[in-house]
Amino acid sequence: MKQLEELELNKTDHFNIKMDIGISEADRKIISNGLSKVLADSYCLMIMMHNYHWNVKGMNFRQIHLLTEEQYTELFQAVDVIAERIRALGFLAPGSMSEFQSLSSLKEPDSKGTDSQMIADLIQAHEHIAKNSRTLIAKAEDVNDEATADLLTARIELHEKSAWMLRSMLEK
Repeated sequence: MKQLEELELNKTDHFNIKMDIGISEADRKIISNGLSKVLADSYCLMIMMHNYHWNVKGMNFRQIHLLTEEQYTELFQAVDVIAERIRALGFLAPGSMSEFQSLSSLKEPDSKGTDSQMIADLIQAHEHIAKNSRTLIAKAEDVNDEATADLLTARIELHEKSAWMLRSMLEK
């Protein structure tokens, strides 16, 4: 009976332990807000890639179809890592389409565009995320948030490589 009473007591106990990771709440909030935008852009890019993966036509169909599948599969893993970093900083990660849409600055995909226009859209999206991530790294480094800086460095490297691969498809 005593164990049951202790269990009942533990159900109602709530602990509010203040986060103390060496980064102020204000700085964690700024970084979390920046990561939320990177997350939203990454998720929207993943949706753009799915759209183009399904709807591309033309001589480059197979090449674009396979490349977009590789890239959206990688992005699916990345959005989880980004969201979990936001949570580790003590904030809720955006997770709805309306939140992503309001936070993202990527344009809507055009499923009727040419294969070259689809590639150009993907290049611009990758470069946009790399550029915004680079800005956020500076803030993370200013407050000694190495974990976020490392995460973003890896993301920049991947987005720049993806943009290069796509750009190479357009070059003669």
